Amino acid sequence: MEELATGIRPTPEPNRVLSTVLFTDLVRSTERLRDLGDREWAELLGRQQAAVRRQLELFRGREIDTAGDGFFATFDGPARAIRCALAIRDASRALGLELRAGLHTGECEFSGNKVTGIPVHTGARVASLAGRNEVLVSATVRDPRLRFENRVRRPWRARPQGHRPAPAVRCRLVTVRLGRRTTGKVRLR
Repeated sequence: MEELATGIRPTPEPNRVLSTVLFTDLVRSTERLRDLGDREWAELLGRQQAAVRRQLELFRGREIDTAGDGFFATFDGPARAIRCALAIRDASRALGLELRAGLHTGECEFSGNKVTGIPVHTGARVASLAGRNEVLVSATVRDPRLRFENRVRRPWRARPQGHRPAPAVRCRLVTVRLGRRTTGKVRLR
């Protein structure tokens, strides 16, 4: 109707949804591949990927993409995403693998099977800052069951040319408490 009245085709509103994004990556995977050889590495990686997919299903995550030994998934809430990241880390460790993970919550654009937007880039950046067996979360990842301990600030490592300086990232340590049981520690960035 708008096009008939104005002669201009309306731009469709993007499908933007508040989501928590999770990125995982295996630490030192190239070295493990070299040590194990192609066949053994493929078998180990297959078991790890199956474990990740089980955890994503259990915590109602949605696998968006996998590249090599990393996963990109979305969740409808931060608490499930953090618990899933911890479970993925633990499952990977049980296989003798070390994992880094990063989470960020923001308004993502969904288009078919694609998820885009600044929160996706931020989540990937948070994951890149994680150390081995760390689950890092940005300051936007909130849940009342999380207890925080402030840490030092650290700026992003890089930023696109022509963009304003990226803000410093708050580093905090969080203890995830679910009921009475502590499930693990997560460093917040």
